[in-house]
Amino acid sequence: MQAGEAATSMAVALDDATVAFGIAENRVYTAVEQATLRVADGEFVAIVGPTGCGKSTLLNVAAGLLAPASGAVRIFGQSLGGLNAQAGYLFQADALFPWKTALDNVAIGLEIAGVTRDEARARAQEWLTSVGLGAFAGRYPHMLSGGQRKRVGLAQVLIRNPKILLMDEPFGPLDAQTRQIMGNLLLDLWTKDRKAVLFVTHDLEEAIALADRVVIMSAGPGSRIIGDWKVPLSRPRDIFEVRLDKEFHALHREIWSVLKDEVMKGYAQSAGMGAVS
Repeated sequence: MQAGEAATSMAVALDDATVAFGIAENRVYTAVEQATLRVADGEFVAIVGPTGCGKSTLLNVAAGLLAPASGAVRIFGQSLGGLNAQAGYLFQADALFPWKTALDNVAIGLEIAGVTRDEARARAQEWLTSVGLGAFAGRYPHMLSGGQRKRVGLAQVLIRNPKILLMDEPFGPLDAQTRQIMGNLLLDLWTKDRKAVLFVTHDLEEAIALADRVVIMSAGPGSRIIGDWKVPLSRPRDIFEVRLDKEFHALHREIWSVLKDEVMKGYAQSAGMGAVS
């Protein structure tokens, strides 16, 4: 589907993007090799692959935090030459200021952009309410649970109304039940204002439950995109219910038949490096 479409029609378009890093003794480590990926406006795409395969690297390329050694990156048809101003980035680790309340953590992005403090705080209160934390505006991060901090982080990103959401294992540190609750919250918010989403996860079930498409990467180094599946499940979805669907299980088996070999390769490489060291 994606490879043949014009990059100008895509929210995110990577064409033959190769990412390499200089390491000791003038050697070069190629993390990702010739990755071509399309994310349409309003599309939810999940990337899954073995640990260390370069999933986050691709996300950082789309964010403009890393420049590829070769290949092209386009955002809504324009070459990306610096930070991606169209994107909001939700990291795995909390990005909250510990000395600020939940309200001020959400409002700060607007204040930096020149919005008056009163207006920023009013809009922040609305966003906290939308993520179920309207009564927690005055609490500091250490007073919130892990799931509540993730909700604040989500509001912190969405209040700036980015056209693209880049999400790097955002629910990774949470327990299974809280992850599912956060997945449903994310889908509810996304359904109201469908942005392009590029979502990195280790969890294949999470990827299928959330996304329109699931992209698989091979084990590194020189990781490549080796699979791209459309998710046939209808929307709206409930994370708790969709995992019981026969189509869900059929797609999971199909993707896992490819992914499991790459996971084992990645594990073997990690074990080998540990033995050498």
